[in-house]
Amino acid sequence: MDLHSVMCVSDLARSLEWYEVFFGREADEIIGEEHLWQVGENAYLVLDARDVRSSRVGGSMITFGVGGGEFDAALARLARHGVAHEPVETYSNGVRHVEVLDPDGNSLSLAALP
Repeated sequence: MDLHSVMCVSDLARSLEWYEVFFGREADEIIGEEHLWQVGENAYLVLDARDVRSSRVGGSMITFGVGGGEFDAALARLARHGVAHEPVETYSNGVRHVEVLDPDGNSLSLAALP
């Protein structure tokens, strides 16, 4: 099964800069006006700023399961670039979780198993 999760954004240039910081790299692929980051073998996060998506801007939520090292590296990268995030939570089962909001209020969370 393939997954394409669309993040509707209002300003493509601003969002591209932000998502490049979040992922630590430029988009892996550009198809038409959509920019795609491959986040799994057959899974992509897609940025879409087309007017046809304007009513959906800011309403997306997605959680990425990452390793502990990836979790810490992502937080350090965000801090270096001045990107704020919610407080890191540690659940009773040891999972660490943090929510990061993009410039439009879309929620991207990271979750790391202990």
